[in-house]
Amino acid sequence: MDTEYPPLSPIQTGLRCRCPRCGQGRLFDGFLTLRKQCEACGLDYSFADPADGPAFFVICFACIPSVLLGVWLEVAFSAPIWVQFLVTGPFMLATCIPPLRPLKGWLVASQYFYKAEEGKLVRLPATDTSHAAN
Repeated sequence: MDTEYPPLSPIQTGLRCRCPRCGQGRLFDGFLTLRKQCEACGLDYSFADPADGPAFFVICFACIPSVLLGVWLEVAFSAPIWVQFLVTGPFMLATCIPPLRPLKGWLVASQYFYKAEEGKLVRLPATDTSHAAN
């Protein structure tokens, strides 16, 4: 059934939070809860497991500027704690929460596009070692 749909870019579908197969259906029920399946093409989203990936990217790229802002306020102005809360708190919320959904969509779409799945152990065939002693 996948052959009926052309491959779509994970960036285009994921950042728009659309189905990675058809690009039409929505990925999420609510803010970060994945739907069971696409309402347009019926793709089962059970393959998707972005885990903590979106949070990791947000921490790396959004929290660091927030910390730098707080340190700069402290070093440059010796800002009291209430100023830190009023300035860095909203800045951190504004830079951390909005990117979570598109990043999760991108990771789900990338898993579909690249056919990522859980690793499996492969059992190698036993070798005959009886002649190795000679």
